Formats: sequence, C-alpha cells, structure tokens
Amino acid sequence: MKILYFGGQKSGKSSLAEAKALAIATAKPTYLATYDHSFGDSEMGERIDKHRSSRGEEFITLEESRDLSRVIEPHQTYLVDCISMWILNRMNESEEELTREIEALGRVDANIVFVLNDVGSGVIPNDPISRRYVDLSGIIGQTLARICDEVYEVKLGLERRLK
Repeated sequence: MKILYFGGQKSGKSSLAEAKALAIATAKPTYLATYDHSFGDSEMGERIDKHRSSRGEEFITLEESRDLSRVIEPHQTYLVDCISMWILNRMNESEEELTREIEALGRVDANIVFVLNDVGSGVIPNDPISRRYVDLSGIIGQTLARICDEVYEVKLGLERRLK
C-alpha cells in the first residue's frame, strides 16, 4: 500500500502519517529521514530533534537523503519524511530522473507512507531556483498521487481523503 500525506508547513501531516504507518505495519516500521545534514542549519536541527522525540522507539530510523530505492525493501513498512527535502537534495537532477525513482518505489511490494509539503499554493517565486523547486514539487506530487492508493490533504491537523 502506498499513501501520501500532503499539506502546508506545520499542518500536522507528519503526525498523521506516523499514525498511519504504525496502523498498517505488521512489524516495526522504518522512518526514512531525508534531511541532508550537510546544510548545517541549527533551526532545522531543532525540528529534526523534535520529530525524533515525538516518534520515540516506535520506528526504526534510517537517514537517506537521496537514494530511497536503494534502502526500501519489499514486505516492510516505511514512512518517508519528507519528499520535499528529498527534492531539495536532488535539485540538480532532471524531472525525469526524480519521477522515475518515485515510479520505481510505486512498484515495490512494500507499505510506503510519503509526506510532502504543499508549496504550490502561494505566489509564483521570482527567482529561478525557487520556481524550479515549486515546479518539481508539483510534478512529483502528481506522480505520488497517481501511484498511491490513498491521498490525504492535511490542514490544521485535520486530514481529508482525496483518493
């Protein structure tokens, strides 16, 4: 089963995705953290620490910032938090390369719960890098919605099932 939770920053999507991963898992699920620590952002480090403490010992934590298909194995349950950071980590790659990897994950016989920030509901960014990021996020989001069995939009801690 493939499931997507998407919403704005601090919408509650990670908490809901964690609960879903735990509910569908038959063994201890793996939390795939995609943040690349080479960015060296202390505020982001605090966010990561908060995420770690909130999930406690209920997940196996694995950090993989780029190659998700390398670590996702059949017959397991994964929470990928988050695809938005994964996109940021791979900004120098083509849309086709990113789409291919997401589609490949869709073919793996595993439970995967994806988390994606909704960044496309604001103004069009005025710089090329930000526009590319928003565009890639929308394209990857559409690919995820297509390959997922369930899709949830999250606002204010409330989820609405779209698919």
